[in-house]
Amino acid sequence: MKTIMSPSQPLPPKENTLFKRILKCYEHKQYKNGLKFAKQILTNPKFSDHGETLAMKGLTLNCLGRKEEAYEYVRKGLRNDLKSHVCWHVFGLLQRSDRKYDEAIKCYRNALKWDKDNIQILRDLSLLQIQMRDLEGYRDTRYQLFILRPTQRASWIGFAMAYHLLKDFEMALKILEEFRKTQTKRGYDYEHSELLLYQNMVMREAGNLEDALNHLNKYEEQICDKLSVLETKAKLHLDLSHLKESKEIYTELLLRNPENHAYYEGVEKATQAVSVEDKMKIYVEFQEKFPRAQTPQRRPLDFTSGELFKCLVGKYIQKALHKGVPPLFVDLRPLYKDPEKARIIGDLVVGYVECLSKHEVFTEDKINSKEKEPATALLWAYYYLAQHFDYLGSTSKALEYINTAIDHTPTLIELFLAKARFYKHSGDIQEAVHCLDEAQALDTADRYINSKCAKYMLRANLVKEAEEMCSKFTREGVSSMENLNEMQCMWFQTECALAYQRLGKWGDALKKCHEVDRHFAEIIEDQFDFHTYCMRKMTLRAYVGLLRLEDVLQSHPFYFKAAKVAIDVYLRLYDKPLTENEISEEITTAITAPDQLFNHLPNNDVLSKKWCQAMRIDDKVNTKLSTSSVRHVGEDNFDMSN
Repeated sequence: MKTIMSPSQPLPPKENTLFKRILKCYEHKQYKNGLKFAKQILTNPKFSDHGETLAMKGLTLNCLGRKEEAYEYVRKGLRNDLKSHVCWHVFGLLQRSDRKYDEAIKCYRNALKWDKDNIQILRDLSLLQIQMRDLEGYRDTRYQLFILRPTQRASWIGFAMAYHLLKDFEMALKILEEFRKTQTKRGYDYEHSELLLYQNMVMREAGNLEDALNHLNKYEEQICDKLSVLETKAKLHLDLSHLKESKEIYTELLLRNPENHAYYEGVEKATQAVSVEDKMKIYVEFQEKFPRAQTPQRRPLDFTSGELFKCLVGKYIQKALHKGVPPLFVDLRPLYKDPEKARIIGDLVVGYVECLSKHEVFTEDKINSKEKEPATALLWAYYYLAQHFDYLGSTSKALEYINTAIDHTPTLIELFLAKARFYKHSGDIQEAVHCLDEAQALDTADRYINSKCAKYMLRANLVKEAEEMCSKFTREGVSSMENLNEMQCMWFQTECALAYQRLGKWGDALKKCHEVDRHFAEIIEDQFDFHTYCMRKMTLRAYVGLLRLEDVLQSHPFYFKAAKVAIDVYLRLYDKPLTENEISEEITTAITAPDQLFNHLPNNDVLSKKWCQAMRIDDKVNTKLSTSSVRHVGEDNFDMSN
């Protein structure tokens, strides 16, 4: 933290040297040494009220975890020297460490009043502005940094990106082009390559497709990511109606990866294939070119129908059953949106089962064939039919086929998983847990089976049993609940919250909801480190993607599930407040004292206050309270703006 001494409270040379040592100790994380030097200055009666030294002592104490003392010293320093940019900067750093970003921004702005060209303060301010998505403020701050440090790469990139995020593409492109002219490419230069790809991305978002294509053609040799170049060029040619060129590039891409669905879609559009016949010509060609690829055989099933569909899907299913492909039903399930296709598939597989069980072949026309199907083909046919009937809602038939499959091969874990799923769909969650317990016993080292079993236990409200099941894969010496929370295992926590809600354990349910909420807050907080890292490493496209992801993060299903549970619980507590007896029986988690908690609640937060009232426990009630409770209900309230 480089600084210039405040003119309002200058220090003599000896003390000034000590102050510089405090700054060096802070930068090198030698906090105890920093406190010693601060003490040497402050024990001198002449400088006992020196504002900047008091502020630096507070900042150092904050790093040692002594937060209350830290705030006390920083505020005292600020009162003694309101015109010091150091004091305001330090106060901002303290606020930032507590995630009070709005307050920190105010402090930085006050610091800039007394030292408007301080690079470090401007950088810190820009980081908070992009974190809070104050894009106009970010643009202004990056402009100041650009003026002060026009030779630094980060100044140019940050300034251009500010305009890009504000969707002023023209200005962003001008800055990027001027910066590119100052760069000299030397051999393999990944960072220069990323700059060119980012520039091209801005062009495409601006709608300058022709310019973007010319840009790629011009600088293709300097770009290291050849796959991105090909994909972008193919898409640009397609959007510009250069169909021949687009088809050629998509065909080249398919040679690299014949399983990519997007490339086949590109070829369809480039050849303007609309009818079934035109599309089939494309896929027949690629089936011959890539005989081992699955995608050119699977995609025709989406647009064909009738006898052609029956022929194609029959070949596809026979090949999968012969090889033994467990997720075959998952692969074909999208076809079940069409009832006719679902009927055809069901009739085919029923026929295969009959033929396989009698003659060990799929169809009667192969009865005299010397080549017989392996015994596993019948097993996977049973497995498929069981899932088929379960999807159609015929649980009895599904269980009949899955039991036949288990009799055929009683050690195949997938069969028990499917059986558990069928019982769950029928509403018998207890039997589903029993089936999954059997599956888990067959392979205790399988983490997936373990997780599935725990999830079903939670659905059956067996929280303790689920915790014990998960403990087989969590860290020793730590409770599994605590370890799962550390790992941000949100599927477990949301299921836990739902289980507690069904059991009427409102405190435990809310605790789990707030844990999920904190995970999302941490994910949002974690982006802070990338604001400088991505600028330095020039991973600009990924950085923009990160910012856009964070903007819609709270639309994630995990967040919605937890938020819904929390809302339902709060509404229930408002409609039916807990009685003293219910409190003594049900509340097993602790929160901060209700009187203190009211200070943190939003204005008129009736639901939260009702919850606090419900949580008031008489001293006479002997209730075990955990310290990891639902805390700061008002502060941690869910933001449902998304």
